[in-house]
Amino acid sequence: MRSIEHFIDGRTFTGSSGRHGDVFDPNSGRVQAKVSLASPAELDRAVAGAVEAQAGWARVNPQRRARVMFEFKRLLEANMDELAAMLSSEHGKVLSDSRGDLQRGLEVIEFACGIPHLLKGEYTQGAGPGIDVYSMRQPLGVVAGVTPFNFPAMIPMWMFGPAIACGNAFILKPSERDPSVPVRLAELMIEAGLPAGVLNVVHGDKETVDAILRHPDIRAVSFVGSSDIAQHVYGQGAAHGKRVQCMGGAKNHGIVLPDADLDQAVADILGAAYGSAGERCMALPVVVVVGEATADAVREKLVAGIAALRIGVSTDADAHYGPVITAAHKAKIEHYIQVGVDEGAELVVDGRGYSLAGHEAGFFLGPTLFDRVTSDMQTWREEIFGPVLQIMRADTFDEALALPSVHQYGNGVAIFTRNGEAAREFADRVEVGMVGINVPIPVPVAYHSFGGWKRSGFADHNQYGMDGVRFYTRTKVVTQRWPKGGAEVERSFVIPTMR
Repeated sequence: MRSIEHFIDGRTFTGSSGRHGDVFDPNSGRVQAKVSLASPAELDRAVAGAVEAQAGWARVNPQRRARVMFEFKRLLEANMDELAAMLSSEHGKVLSDSRGDLQRGLEVIEFACGIPHLLKGEYTQGAGPGIDVYSMRQPLGVVAGVTPFNFPAMIPMWMFGPAIACGNAFILKPSERDPSVPVRLAELMIEAGLPAGVLNVVHGDKETVDAILRHPDIRAVSFVGSSDIAQHVYGQGAAHGKRVQCMGGAKNHGIVLPDADLDQAVADILGAAYGSAGERCMALPVVVVVGEATADAVREKLVAGIAALRIGVSTDADAHYGPVITAAHKAKIEHYIQVGVDEGAELVVDGRGYSLAGHEAGFFLGPTLFDRVTSDMQTWREEIFGPVLQIMRADTFDEALALPSVHQYGNGVAIFTRNGEAAREFADRVEVGMVGINVPIPVPVAYHSFGGWKRSGFADHNQYGMDGVRFYTRTKVVTQRWPKGGAEVERSFVIPTMR
């Protein structure tokens, strides 16, 4: 059986911990590979090499670091089909979705190609008598990223792209469920000219994450995953003196006003709710419709749209989505569906029991639709992370706006309307970090920043964009004066001012 090993010091590093995890093919339900799980000693090896490599990499000027990013971009584009097939085989998402995963990560790499400009500091001449002040951004040293299974290409590139461009070395701990693409990305970075040891991939589980959080030579940790784990990582990382950014779970809402283009809104909601089998932190699993008549119309259109959805293997070019990641996750989603029934929500379409001919052992679920979900239900409060869409009904705009605002998560939200005043008021008042106006999945472009509020984000800096540059650098401010030779020396025992 194929073995997936670590990537340390620019080469494959065979694990010796004796611990392994199963990597499934979600389309067939079979184990297709074993992935090595690192011991603390193996992490130490990776960090030691990264410390040594980072010292030299930080001295490489930003323009030359940018050239490595440009070449990596070229190589990624040249290997897009190979990477997408590899990604789909372990995650289960359809090939077109895998290409989107890669493309959104590539856009952050493109942003990082501008690092010579992004690292420029500030300068003030004549801040005081003969005194100039300037600032510079310097790398932190060795930093780490812990990434989830649902975007095994995009989120690693969100992290290591800006971090490495800024002059840091990076330790990547990807999900052990679909680890092959992160290793291949690291290989391509070496091919692009990155020195060995600057980017390392260390596979592992909780033991490895805890070792990362404790390691004295790792200066910062970026994490994306569930909120409970994000909160743990944030607390432990801070307790060990690290800079930490943690992105957690989500329960994104789509608000539909009576004046919305319902055909377009429903088409958008179907894609946002069921794309990638709902395994996205920016999926749209809740639609809040204002007005009973509008809700009835939206429900009717959703039912018709669901009937036309095609579920298939990840290589099926006509499939809208594929299997979920594991049998355990499929069982968890099915449990939530039963909870929804028990709570009294109206089960309009039941995705349980779906079986794909020839792939009966695969981890497939049909689309599920609930109506008349209320805010006292567990299935509204918690993240399901599967192909389950819930309809909630609101009498007024204010009632609809309150639902995402009071929710424990605050990642993304969307409003569908033709009314500019209503959209502007909604964007201003809603207590959520990312807002879409007639945009169902409002993931910001690479030169802005990604981040949620409340239990969706534990950090002072968001992902990528200028926030990424700020997170992976420290600002140093220099105040300088060049005394005139032969001048009389003056003494002062008061705090310096610029008077």
